[in-house]
Amino acid sequence: MVKCVCAAEYCVRDCATKDRGERERERLQIETRKMKNKEESPKTAEKSKPRGSVDVYAAQCGKCLKWRTIDSLEEYEEMRSRFTEDPFFCSKKPNVTCDDPADIEYDATRTWVIDKPNIPKTPAGFRRELILRRDFSKLDAHYVTPTGKRVRTRTEVAAYVKENPQYKDVNVDDFNFTVPKVMEDTIPESISGSLKKKVKKKMENQMENAA
Repeated sequence: MVKCVCAAEYCVRDCATKDRGERERERLQIETRKMKNKEESPKTAEKSKPRGSVDVYAAQCGKCLKWRTIDSLEEYEEMRSRFTEDPFFCSKKPNVTCDDPADIEYDATRTWVIDKPNIPKTPAGFRRELILRRDFSKLDAHYVTPTGKRVRTRTEVAAYVKENPQYKDVNVDDFNFTVPKVMEDTIPESISGSLKKKVKKKMENQMENAA
């Protein structure tokens, strides 16, 4: 997700701020748009989304600044990998223009995180996952290998490739563990209040230790 740096954005589900009926209505609206797009622009079958903290992927139009949902993680990663050289505009979505209403609004009904642009696409056979910490302080990134093993650093990736020579052509540099920034203004109040107290206490402890 981005504000002025133009990185694509995506948001994280926040079950505490939406009732079940509202989440279901929104899910059905998004699914309806996806089905319509697939009927008008057929695509090959996509793999199901990995389970994790990310619920919706979206990108901000560089012209009208409206948010457009992205149908899949694969499509999102492709767009993000070349975001600087090929910015996102509403016209990149089938039958969509800047005159159409936004697909999703930036607000505190869910927790948003700002992603970094130009992160390489995940190598074939691997899966990149982001997990939001319980205190909403940050996300953690890891990759799931073709054999189901989770790797959390490039050192672990290199070791996995060495142990599995069938993946020797995989470029370790394509594994990026940079995580999106959690937008504080979209964190639930019950969480943000607790987080602020935690940060304040940490700063007080640091000052005491420095004295």
